[in-house]
Amino acid sequence: MFWTRLISGIVLVAISLVVIIAGGPVLDAALLAVSILGMGELYRALGIEDKKFSPLALAGYLGCFVYYIIVFFSFTAYTMTVLIALLIVLMAVYVFTYPRYETSQVTGAFFGFVYVAVLLSCIYGLREMKDGVYLVWLVFLGSWGCDTCAYCVGMLIGKHKMSPKLSPKKSVEGAVGGVAGAALLGVIYAAAVGARMSTQGRHMLYFPVICAVSALISMVGDLAASAIKRNHGIKDYGKLIPGHGGILDRFDSVIFIAPVVYYFAQYFMQ
Repeated sequence: MFWTRLISGIVLVAISLVVIIAGGPVLDAALLAVSILGMGELYRALGIEDKKFSPLALAGYLGCFVYYIIVFFSFTAYTMTVLIALLIVLMAVYVFTYPRYETSQVTGAFFGFVYVAVLLSCIYGLREMKDGVYLVWLVFLGSWGCDTCAYCVGMLIGKHKMSPKLSPKKSVEGAVGGVAGAALLGVIYAAAVGARMSTQGRHMLYFPVICAVSALISMVGDLAASAIKRNHGIKDYGKLIPGHGGILDRFDSVIFIAPVVYYFAQYFMQ
């Protein structure tokens, strides 16, 4: 399992490097694909989609597709229009297929769109900023960097359970190590790329702060995804990534961190 997880992680990082460095339509298409896969995992967990054709799930996927077209062409003024239109379409499906779906499934379909597609799209917005090719990696340093550091510290000295019911293996010591490790990675990353950025000077202060805050929020994202799984009696969201589970199992914290880094960068790094 360890080697499977390690190899899958290396492949995932390599793909992320290629896609994010390419940016533009490659990144937009990749985020669209990841969003639809992630929404599908969540829809199956919530009982919105099963082996039968699901009009409610289809409406969510179409909303995701339209949304990423708008994101790519920078039609941000129409973002609220997409949200409102999707809600109306979901309610129309609810009405005209009644009583196939419960109210909770309709709200779940809308939640899945916002939770996965909208939050992940912040990665594209971050990449398109000035110095975005450098700023975008703060998302992954705060997420995957925190995960790795928290795991190592937790394995070595972890004694106090952080959330026994949701994630028994996570410890307070691991959480502290994860935040500290993410901040340290922020310092190292700032030193490595700072000379190439247009905002020289600010990165040495803001990068470790952004990574530390992101690490804290990543834990909320991780535990939130675990809570959904517990509520619906599933161990993993999927089996797409060997050793890791599904898209949401690997990107649960990235989803939460992406908008945080995006707005930090908007206010402090532009």
